[in-house]
Amino acid sequence: MHILPPALEELIEAFAGLPGVGPRSAERFAYYVLRNDTHIAHRLSSALEDLHSNIDYCKKTFALVERGKEFSDLYTDPTRDKTLIAVVAEPFDLVALEKTNEFHGTYHVLGGLISPIDGVGPEQLHIAELIARVDEDKVQEIILATNAGVEGESTALYIQQQLEDREVRVTRLARGLPVGVDLEYADQITLSRALEGRQTIER
Repeated sequence: MHILPPALEELIEAFAGLPGVGPRSAERFAYYVLRNDTHIAHRLSSALEDLHSNIDYCKKTFALVERGKEFSDLYTDPTRDKTLIAVVAEPFDLVALEKTNEFHGTYHVLGGLISPIDGVGPEQLHIAELIARVDEDKVQEIILATNAGVEGESTALYIQQQLEDREVRVTRLARGLPVGVDLEYADQITLSRALEGRQTIER
């Protein structure tokens, strides 16, 4: 016996499968879609249907781009400094840094962090491509903008070691970022201060 119609239960389960969405939130989302005009459901359905087919990755920075686009605007923009790279774990970390309006270099998205317990090693990340960019774009500074957790620190240390034989300044975001807080959840003031207070890593 179904307490709710199967179609609504299926939608609730779909929402509940998203990270950070509990059962009550999933029910509220589903009921909101149901009780409002059908155009909301159609818009949501259309956006989800087109998501994977219309998004790709920049061949240089690995940021998210529109399908068919080779490079990110944040890389091709002539006002961006290609000799300065902020290294982030995920695409939305890049968005967080952009909102500060303090950074005018380019980005490099690793696609995750080194995590042996999850089976993620350096070879699964875009670290080799980062090293190649240092040579290709004559990079002068790398800002390691990974989070302050164990995985973020381990990844930053590994990248630092890979760059030891290159003449490039390696810096880390200042400790204005609380330990355990991902970039996408940090406020703009904290991120701005972290950018301004970055420090050179001794090699």
